[in-house]
Amino acid sequence: MGSRSKKGSQNGALSSYSQNLGSALSRQQAKIAERAARVQAEQASKMKSAFIANMSHELRTPLNAILGFSKILRKAENTELTPQQVVEFSSYIHEAADHLLDVVNSILNISKIESGTTMLDVQDVSISEILRSAMRLIELKAKENNITLHQEYESDLAIMRGDPMRLKQIYTNLLSNAVKFTPAGGSISVCVSSFENKKLMVTIGDTGIGMNQAEIEVAMSPFGQVDNNLSREQEGTGLGLAIAKGLIEQHGGKLEISSARGEGTVVATILPIDVSEQKQKLSEKVAA
Repeated sequence: MGSRSKKGSQNGALSSYSQNLGSALSRQQAKIAERAARVQAEQASKMKSAFIANMSHELRTPLNAILGFSKILRKAENTELTPQQVVEFSSYIHEAADHLLDVVNSILNISKIESGTTMLDVQDVSISEILRSAMRLIELKAKENNITLHQEYESDLAIMRGDPMRLKQIYTNLLSNAVKFTPAGGSISVCVSSFENKKLMVTIGDTGIGMNQAEIEVAMSPFGQVDNNLSREQEGTGLGLAIAKGLIEQHGGKLEISSARGEGTVVATILPIDVSEQKQKLSEKVAA
């Protein structure tokens, strides 16, 4: 009787200890989760604050140019401006307005991607024509910076299904980034590897400054911008890579980066040849 009573008391003690331990572990897990969420929120807040500060600079710079040169032109009657100066100042205003429009469009694009409201206009497209078109847009800048461009793909690649405007935007963004972060005398290569397993891989490699793993993660995030000397010298929102990644994913593909400090960067995009099914999924998501 006494033995059974003692055993029952021990079992009761073990049960109570187990419950207390479980409660303590649950509280500790809740604290860890809360702390992790707080740290993540703080990091996101810092990134967004830095993004907003950068956007303020990107918006103020062209606005100041537009206001400054338009003020000069408005007072042209009271000043001795030559026709050449009028044309020159007008071109400065046009360039500043173009830059301002690019900034606004980038913000709108990332906003749509984040909310999942970007719709795809899927049709038959030639990936080689898309790449040629994107290359033409960055050729002049590459030539000014003494950067050599290499195209390693056939001109008559098979037709794929996709949104031509979005695909052009993807590869223009990626090529522009490669030009921005490749020092004079460097090179950029574009390669289309295969159509294996109904997928297409396009790689853009450069001999630029490169990034370490931590910088890659920052660059891939919607509000992240790698902080280095060359990036600070360059104009832009820093959203090009995040926009390209978002549009690739909305095509049902993925974007991968291989890079190392001082050794350049290789960006690979892997796309399904037919994104019609992905378009249907997006349509259903927006309708819901």
